[in-house]
Amino acid sequence: MTSRQWNQGVGDLNNTASGGVSGAHERNASTGGLSPRTSLVACLVLALLLGALSALVMVPAAQHLRSLADGERARGTLHTRGACMAGQCQVRFEAAGRTVVADLPTGSGGGKDSVGTRLTVRYQADDPQVVAREEDVGGGGAALLAVMSGVSALLFLVVSVVAAVFVARQRRSDSVPAPAVQEERQRDGE
Repeated sequence: MTSRQWNQGVGDLNNTASGGVSGAHERNASTGGLSPRTSLVACLVLALLLGALSALVMVPAAQHLRSLADGERARGTLHTRGACMAGQCQVRFEAAGRTVVADLPTGSGGGKDSVGTRLTVRYQADDPQVVAREEDVGGGGAALLAVMSGVSALLFLVVSVVAAVFVARQRRSDSVPAPAVQEERQRDGE
């Protein structure tokens, strides 16, 4: 190996060592992976979204379903089929002598039932539009989803902390020149 080849190799090491995060980004781009910073941001965003789903949607839905446990009872039918867990189903039942068509709340089950399926509902006596399937008034489905999305949020939060530690260590190691570069600098009298 000639001295020129050696210097070229040391220069390549120096460029890689001083490349910092952009050097790491170039290496990840060439292999098709995400940069550690991108992974960190993605994990944080997922943690926030899943935490918000749990805290702002599913926990209140479970509480709402539980609040109807003492409501008036009626026999009804599934009027509109859809994603009941997302609140896109409707039921038809009789309340105070009139026919009511009401939306099932978020967190309801029964989405696989066909239109016309008979079911028992619970509703508020003063507002029959506030209704839930009797099977759902325990809040089970919504509570389960709240727990699952909360645990997933914690998992992504832990992954983002690990990614942050990785980014910090990589930044620190990129700022320290490689041992071969230090030896070369010492020999050259820098």
